[in-house]
Amino acid sequence: MPSRNTRTSRTVPARVVAVLVVFAVAFYLLSGLLAETPVPGSPSTVAETATATATPTPVVPDASPSATTAQTLAALAAIPVKGRSPKTGYDREGQFGSPWTDEDHNGCDTRNDILARDLAAATLEGACRVVSGTLADPYTGGSIAFERGEQTSALVQIDHVVALSNAWQTGAAQIGPERRVAFANDPLNLLAVDGATNSAKGDGDAATWLPPSTAFRCSYVSRQVAVKSAYSLWVTPAEHDAIARVLANCP
Repeated sequence: MPSRNTRTSRTVPARVVAVLVVFAVAFYLLSGLLAETPVPGSPSTVAETATATATPTPVVPDASPSATTAQTLAALAAIPVKGRSPKTGYDREGQFGSPWTDEDHNGCDTRNDILARDLAAATLEGACRVVSGTLADPYTGGSIAFERGEQTSALVQIDHVVALSNAWQTGAAQIGPERRVAFANDPLNLLAVDGATNSAKGDGDAATWLPPSTAFRCSYVSRQVAVKSAYSLWVTPAEHDAIARVLANCP
């Protein structure tokens, strides 16, 4: 009997200690789990839910004139390739507005805005009217001294990089009149250039006309891609291939 009582007195405390250890471990694990589990409605829960349910933003190829060649090729690949629509219904003023409006509401018409942007040492009469300056013509690589006047103003013209009639036949007929007026006055689609060269271009696309200055052709077709991308226009198969050929030789 004495030995049995002695064994019992030694065993009971050990069991109690074991039970306490088990409870301590369980409490520790439960506390950690509760700390890591966000409360419904808490900022972390809302943020994680929003992240999980948000619609992924589509990757749009960079179609800016300053894009790399690879980015421009990606943008070109995203432009639909279709045949040219008929020119039926095309009218410059009726469909694209009278030249030139003040779309940016800065008090100056678009022609003077582009002259002020593209001419070096431009001098103005009043707040807007550009009366002189020097154009480094991108199309020929030459230099033109611009002087406003009946016999001289036409030496420098404002070109639509994507011609209005080309735009009309490649999707602009469907974009609505306000969007077409914006297109006709968008600085992205406008360059001050040599007047005679602009007249020779006419409404040609990249398949029928490219700037005589080969050094500018990469920038020229890149700008055409940017414009067509921005206004949801398409390219013809010949136009697409001509642009791709130019870009294949760009840095």
